[in-house]
Amino acid sequence: MPRVYTGDMVLRDYALAQVVPAPTMRRRKVRSKCRIMKPRTTTEPISKCALRSLAVTCLVLCLAAFPARAHDTWLQPRRVAVLPGTIAQLDLTSGAKFATHETAIKQERIESARMRLNGRTVDIKDRAPEKKSLELRTPLSEPGVATLWISLAPKGVDLKPKEVRHYLAEIDAPASLRQPWESAKGGKPWREVYTKHAKTFVRVGRPKSDRSWSEPVGMALEIVPEKDPTALQTGDEFPVRVLKNGSPLAEFSLGIVHEGGTNRTFKKTDAAGRTVFKLTRSGRWLLRGTELRAAAKPAGGWESDFTSLMFEVR
Repeated sequence: MPRVYTGDMVLRDYALAQVVPAPTMRRRKVRSKCRIMKPRTTTEPISKCALRSLAVTCLVLCLAAFPARAHDTWLQPRRVAVLPGTIAQLDLTSGAKFATHETAIKQERIESARMRLNGRTVDIKDRAPEKKSLELRTPLSEPGVATLWISLAPKGVDLKPKEVRHYLAEIDAPASLRQPWESAKGGKPWREVYTKHAKTFVRVGRPKSDRSWSEPVGMALEIVPEKDPTALQTGDEFPVRVLKNGSPLAEFSLGIVHEGGTNRTFKKTDAAGRTVFKLTRSGRWLLRGTELRAAAKPAGGWESDFTSLMFEVR
């Protein structure tokens, strides 16, 4: 007969189990996947799993220290060449590594979104939020080179001293801005109001005489191509102008990065706001720059405009 346990018997057996010597209790050994390593500097063993966990934690903390708002924002067509009558689809996104979509821009942040084709400009009103981007759609009815752009509403941010140092290096800020900050040794709080602008192009059919791509669209900080951005090939030189409120911006640091790359190459604009980039590879490229300045308001702080231009090389 099977043994029937009463409540008292259960308690009695549990009490006896507490005093049974460990060697008489047979337990199944479970092998751990973590190998024990004995470091030279401590008497406590550290497992490889613990080391991996520590490394991941450190990486997350380091990434968190970088100011997310300095990440690039760009407007990316899903197809850079379409037939007349096509509805163009574009992704508005931000990320630390072009052209990986990381953060969707909220619809309410868009101050303006427009398209110009053969000199005619229309608003882009068809928008749909996605997980990592905001999709914009607009019909392209006739042959030409469509210019598409957005401007976001200003937004404020506060940065810590370590974040400021990384941020100034990331945008290649001039010495005239870096030196006062370094001299103050982070003693003053960094409060900044920034505005972002992004532009791109789509080739529609076989353009004939549409050169509206070479004309400014009126953004506060704008990159204007001087060569058809939809007909670029590997090995070409790509001349551009940088305008601030419609006027040439001299000695401005403009960066360029190829998709998947992390190293940005910066070039300064000349007195006419011009500079030229050598396109060494096919694929997608991003031009980007930040114009940082002391705020004009009595409260002080900083103001900035970010601008980008995305294009593709065959």
